[in-house]
Amino acid sequence: MRTLIENGTVVTATETVKADVVIEDERVAAIGLNLGVTADNVIDANDRYVMPGGVDVHTHMELPFGGSFCSDDFETGTRAAAFGGTTTIVDFAVQDYGEGLREGLDRWFDKAGKATTDYGLHMIVREVNDQVLKEMDELVGEGVTSFKLFMAYPGVFMLDDASIFRAMRQAADSGATIMMHAENGGPIDVLVRQFLEEGKTEPINHGLTRPAAMEGEAVHRAFKLAELAGVPAYIVHLTSRDALNAVREARDRGVPAYAETCPQYLYLSLDDLGRPGFEGAKYVCSPPLRPADHQEELWKGLVAGDLQVVSTDHAPFNYSGQKDLGKDDFSKIPNGLPSVEDRFTLLYGGVEKGHIGLNRFVELVATSPAKMFGLYPRKGTIAPGSDADIVVFDPSHEREISAQTHHMNVDYSCYEGVSVRGLPEVVMQRGNVLVDQGSWRGTTGAGRFVPRSRMTA
Repeated sequence: MRTLIENGTVVTATETVKADVVIEDERVAAIGLNLGVTADNVIDANDRYVMPGGVDVHTHMELPFGGSFCSDDFETGTRAAAFGGTTTIVDFAVQDYGEGLREGLDRWFDKAGKATTDYGLHMIVREVNDQVLKEMDELVGEGVTSFKLFMAYPGVFMLDDASIFRAMRQAADSGATIMMHAENGGPIDVLVRQFLEEGKTEPINHGLTRPAAMEGEAVHRAFKLAELAGVPAYIVHLTSRDALNAVREARDRGVPAYAETCPQYLYLSLDDLGRPGFEGAKYVCSPPLRPADHQEELWKGLVAGDLQVVSTDHAPFNYSGQKDLGKDDFSKIPNGLPSVEDRFTLLYGGVEKGHIGLNRFVELVATSPAKMFGLYPRKGTIAPGSDADIVVFDPSHEREISAQTHHMNVDYSCYEGVSVRGLPEVVMQRGNVLVDQGSWRGTTGAGRFVPRSRMTA
């Protein structure tokens, strides 16, 4: 089957050009004008941008956390992602205590069988021993080329520096990438217990007990360990100028230091955590939202290339029945926000506001994550031979974000009532239409696992 997308403006990380796109056998076959082809399916993209499908390299579908599970599974979460212009996610498989990596990976493959978009997997390492180190190499050979380590959540995910260093050295030998949740969990744990003893139970105290200085310290330490191990390191969900300055310092030393931020840290702030009553629980995530004056510095980091990716850390928990587990104790509020459907359009807001250019937008939302996590050039661009993962984007469409209209399986939106411009109007995966003018045309289970190569950034 041949599809022709005509009359649109093709936007990649490097070019913006009026051109038609021909799709055959799930791949992009040709790009140009006056191609003289006939097609089974013609999509008119007049006054639209034709962009590569988004690549979100940080999602959590059906993740167990704090006695609950993320409310989106791979079916609902990937469908919502597609409505939001994202056609590939990379989720996190989790090793349980007392087991190897293989069992956790197989558990996530079972969950991912319902995916409607393509997906890859990272591996969260909770214990480091000789068997786990051996399995890391095996997983790299199977296309799971990145491993996430935690410096926070004592007794749940947190590893000591020696374990982190051992895993980093193993990754250096295999060419894998180490992803770091960088917060100094020990002092944070002390502060949490102190605040609760003092009767400070409201949601805002989640942010006040996880100060930006403890993120900055952990980022600095993570890159020192990575430098010693000789491995690239990638900081997930960076939130603050303290942490960003630690990234800049490492990069200035020539360390292969990389980091992502998320829409919530560009648009939301500590003030949201302090909303009246228990409303602030909707905004509890880790690391927490920062005072609003950090946002400008993060935008600067995106412009300068100090931050390479905008992902979501999508981890939705319902306000009613999940977030309210912490009604009288902020430390029991499940950590995470729903945003996989909003990333594309919210980041496009950065173009509208003049923070970033159109090509940089595509680079951040699609090309750079695909390169950094071994999906490029199959994903993340529009080029002959690449997968026909394409978004026909209407830049003039005005709407309000709302839980009443989103497709995520969660009962609230962090961005309720926010006015945005831009809509992924037609979304295609390997040439198959998933979303068409607000209608779902995808298929449960049609998403494919995409083995990833080593970092190419």
